[in-house]
Amino acid sequence: MFKYAADRLPVTIILLLSVLDFSLYFIVENVWLLAAFWLVMIVPKGNICAWSHHHQHILTFKQKWLNRVLEQFHALHTGITTNLWMLHHVLGHHQNYLDQTKDESRWKRRSGKTMGELEYTFAVAGTAYYRGFKVGDRFPKIQRIFVLYSMITVLIVGILTYFDPVAALFLFILPMLTSLLLTAWATYRHHSDLDTENEFAASRNNLNRFYNVITGNLGYHTAHHHEQGVHWSLLPELHEQIQHKIPADLIKVGSV
Repeated sequence: MFKYAADRLPVTIILLLSVLDFSLYFIVENVWLLAAFWLVMIVPKGNICAWSHHHQHILTFKQKWLNRVLEQFHALHTGITTNLWMLHHVLGHHQNYLDQTKDESRWKRRSGKTMGELEYTFAVAGTAYYRGFKVGDRFPKIQRIFVLYSMITVLIVGILTYFDPVAALFLFILPMLTSLLLTAWATYRHHSDLDTENEFAASRNNLNRFYNVITGNLGYHTAHHHEQGVHWSLLPELHEQIQHKIPADLIKVGSV
């Protein structure tokens, strides 16, 4: 079922959070309780984006239908639908991150100046679906699947909103929006101001253990860009192999 055993725990946690969301949707009517739950879960749900990202690089399950089901739960937590990561990130950003005129997650303005964090966050989040769709012009099959499952997600959220708009707002709509924004914000420090053609000097690395446990080793970012097809659980090993090529000031150890 699983391609890598390391995916079992994060998938279980994500699905349990989905069970909790739907349980609250059918049980809780108190708007203040729902609002408090949304606020408490902003960071945990935003963090699911890291695992959705890993899944789009290397599909979690051997069976296609299980991957599609998992992606639907990812979408309801993160606002990132099936194949959006694939188009915007895997086939877009990873190919273009050294060229700020093309990068789908570009941190430079057209003038060549560096964006601030908030500007970058809203620019990347606000254009994510458009830029992902445009990448899909070169990959029509992937684009069609992206559009189809995005429509399915909208339909599901629409049905949930029709029957209970308040619960849908705090359990699905707002988390999807805030998670997308949080994801864009979290990526700002990955590459901003690193204007280089050297792949080993184009990413910041965070070796903090807690950070890498909750993000699936996203702190080993140079390794991830060096070989994006390597499973997240194997990134520390790859980092060790290439660490001598990475400038010391781009490797942070300690704080989150």
